[in-house]
Amino acid sequence: MRIGATIFAMAFLAGVPLSTAVADGMPAEIEYLLTTMGQSDCSFIRNGKKYDATQAEAHLRMKYRRGKRYASTTEDFIENLASRSSMSRKPYLISCDGSEPGESGRWLKELLHEYRSSDHATAGAKDGDDAPSADSAG
Repeated sequence: MRIGATIFAMAFLAGVPLSTAVADGMPAEIEYLLTTMGQSDCSFIRNGKKYDATQAEAHLRMKYRRGKRYASTTEDFIENLASRSSMSRKPYLISCDGSEPGESGRWLKELLHEYRSSDHATAGAKDGDDAPSADSAG
């Protein structure tokens, strides 16, 4: 019962729809990464074709549903599912604010670091920070 209340509080405070967090069994960190990605103004390049943020979010949600056995940690999710095409093995790229495209894995790792360094990890609250730019990972 206590775990359910904790999940509800984290999902509610993070602005994550509870049905998504519970129904998909998606860990809060991965949910945060995907929700932030979908709400960004970034473009995503997958196998040479450009997609908007909501399409990228939907694609990675599908990959998680089908391949969550390869994502026992959030880092595994980024490395095994969210960084490259499982068919072509080409890296996924991201471009924010007209910047040069950078690898999505680096962008997601930076976003995860920011999430863990903020109140998100302990309180589940959104602080309104913008998502990192594609080239801010260095």
